[in-house]
Amino acid sequence: MTTFVLVHGAWHGGWAWQRVVPTLRAAGHEVHAPTLTGVSDRAHLLSPAVGLGTHVQDVVALIEAYDLQDVVLVGHSYAGQVVTGVADRIPERVGKRVYLDAFVGDDGDAAIDLLPETIAAHYRESVAGPGFGWLIPVRSLTVLGVTEEADLGWLSPRLTPHPWLSYTEPLRLSGGHETVPAAFAECTSWMRVFQPQAEKAAARGWPVQHIAAGHEAMVTAPGELADCLLKLAGA
Repeated sequence: MTTFVLVHGAWHGGWAWQRVVPTLRAAGHEVHAPTLTGVSDRAHLLSPAVGLGTHVQDVVALIEAYDLQDVVLVGHSYAGQVVTGVADRIPERVGKRVYLDAFVGDDGDAAIDLLPETIAAHYRESVAGPGFGWLIPVRSLTVLGVTEEADLGWLSPRLTPHPWLSYTEPLRLSGGHETVPAAFAECTSWMRVFQPQAEKAAARGWPVQHIAAGHEAMVTAPGELADCLLKLAGA
């Protein structure tokens, strides 16, 4: 049995994995899908002080509270930063890091600086305007590769603004994460914002899988994603 901890990206919550979790559990695995502080069902805890460190602590606390061992830690998109931070804090509890269309950051890297400049500029403009200087407004789902009306209707009401500090706070790493094997899964049926991150992963010798889906693969291609996670967990 494998223990998966699935960490959602910006604007989402643990619910984002609902279409993937049953397949993993049916295969005999334990699955946890926490919601990070300040978003979705934990939006009541949102404040300008919520940042990357908060989200790393969220996941560390969950793993320690359940006394989880040999965890396959999966981070989608922004949560690549979280996965790296968690693996650095408690490498003895993490068996593998999996980056799903996600940031592959090093010590001192902030998420905003890992985005292509044109997209980073759009984020900054959104934060300065409708984000009141401390929130990242929800991005267009069609830009992220979601096209089916049913998927748009399921996602849209559930997304909430994301704390800007989590994108500007840099990773602070001691090197512990380097002892934890890593893998990357890139979603290829959209504008491929994370292709440079996939290339970075490949250059480091990590296994890299490709999923023919948009960025929201857990919603639009849950079966393919579950198969990919099972393959990477056993790699």
